[in-house]
Amino acid sequence: MKKTINKYLPKSLFGRALLIIMLPITIMQIAVVYFFFNVHWDQVTSNLSDSVAADISVAVQLYKQNPTLKQVEKLENLLRPKMELSVALELGDELPTTRQNSFFSNLDKTLSRSLNNSLIENFWFDTTRYPNHIDIRVKVDKGVLRFIAARERVFAPLGYVFIFWLVMATILLSLVSIYFIRNQATPISELASAADAFGRGEDKYNFRPSGASEVRLAGQSFLKMRGRIKRHIEQRTTMLAGVSHDLRTPLTRLKLHLSLQDNSEENRAAKQDIIDMESMLEAYLDFARGLEGEKLEVINIYNFIQNLLNKMKLTNIQLIAPTEITASVRPKAIERVLINLIENALKYAQNCRITISKPSENLLISIEDDGKGIPRSKRKLAFKPFHRLDNSRNQNIEGVGLGLSIARDIAQNHGGSLRLYDSKMGGVKAVLRIPI
Repeated sequence: MKKTINKYLPKSLFGRALLIIMLPITIMQIAVVYFFFNVHWDQVTSNLSDSVAADISVAVQLYKQNPTLKQVEKLENLLRPKMELSVALELGDELPTTRQNSFFSNLDKTLSRSLNNSLIENFWFDTTRYPNHIDIRVKVDKGVLRFIAARERVFAPLGYVFIFWLVMATILLSLVSIYFIRNQATPISELASAADAFGRGEDKYNFRPSGASEVRLAGQSFLKMRGRIKRHIEQRTTMLAGVSHDLRTPLTRLKLHLSLQDNSEENRAAKQDIIDMESMLEAYLDFARGLEGEKLEVINIYNFIQNLLNKMKLTNIQLIAPTEITASVRPKAIERVLINLIENALKYAQNCRITISKPSENLLISIEDDGKGIPRSKRKLAFKPFHRLDNSRNQNIEGVGLGLSIARDIAQNHGGSLRLYDSKMGGVKAVLRIPI
């Protein structure tokens, strides 16, 4: 039951706050209208209709005592100035057989009930023909007695005024509620936008906490958290950059020293160890540096990947993609991800396929191969920094075990994700998702 109700409730804070305010107002006004129409207005209208019906009944009885045109004129002179009720005899006429109902059906029902209670003759009336009068006709021997009564004598005129002011008050309350609720919801939306942008690596320096005190507190906490995260990233990058720089100096001396030695097997192995150490240092620094310093650019994804394949001199990779998809990305970072995934696929498989699609508001780049793949139970481990799987595909940056970690880091800093699935080709399918 609760799930069914929640399905139809607004999902946004603005919609729910507006519902909380407007629902009680609507229920209250429905109750007021019901009470007004069914108790007060209906009673007043009924009394007025009874009064007019009684006047018409007396006029009909007086006419029957002396059914002449002169008697009708006397009744006209008597009723019109005092009771706002005009009477005329239409000789030889018959009562109409059709009638147009009023928009407010209660008006017709009330008048019909009053006339039925007061008259024994057949009658007909129309409440819609004239804007300010009611046409009532009574069948007599020589024709039809036609009465024209002022509308306010039959129906309570304040009903329309009451409805008008009720609707106007509802509109006014709605506009005021919308204005204040929007003012409260906007700061929360701005905070969510700033947090989402920061998660993609975009810094909204113009964000200022605003709104209610609780929302301001949340905004200030976000700014403090953002500052702490930025300081942590800067410290991590500075530390690893310093370590890398400090280690390069002795490594350079060792390379120089070994270059002066004999080209023996031991010296060649030592030189290769130094090269591997330098590659590891570069990988560690790339992992720490992340996306620092690179700005977003709008690029054509198809042309970007095609140029990358040409740069890598890979002509045997199948590229399936529409040519018009564009996205706002950091080109060097995305290039690093794609090189890592493509080299991974080609290292452990014979064939590789790249597919680009754009479902909804996301860009999906799928790279799949026909290799042995990675078991589902070990796919999470493949993304762990410095973790190397046995006979795995995670040894993609000189065997350091950081390739997929760096790739996932870049995807997350774009507000997206990098996940591994089973490929229809038989190997692994790496899907890079980036919000457009």
